[in-house]
Amino acid sequence: MKWQWIGLVLFSLTLLPAGLAMAADRVPRRLRARLAPVRLRGWSALLIYSVAPLNTVPRLADASPNLNLACTAAGVILAIASSLLVCLAATESRRRRPRSTG
Repeated sequence: MKWQWIGLVLFSLTLLPAGLAMAADRVPRRLRARLAPVRLRGWSALLIYSVAPLNTVPRLADASPNLNLACTAAGVILAIASSLLVCLAATESRRRRPRSTG
């Protein structure tokens, strides 16, 4: 149980602020070119973050096994949605980048 609290705090201190900043389109200029499109990647980070509390909080509250299973299934759906957003962001950045002639 101690590791679940540690993981939840760690995700809350790292991934949540980064995802919120990216979703609000507030990133340093030096990272903007590498992270473009910023908002899609920010929403993806927030979806990945949402999996952590969704899986951790019911376990910490000693919820029923059915509720734990339902929350885990919802977490899987959110993780898949996040993966789709990352793929969409990669496609978008590839489409925006000018092709180099060699």
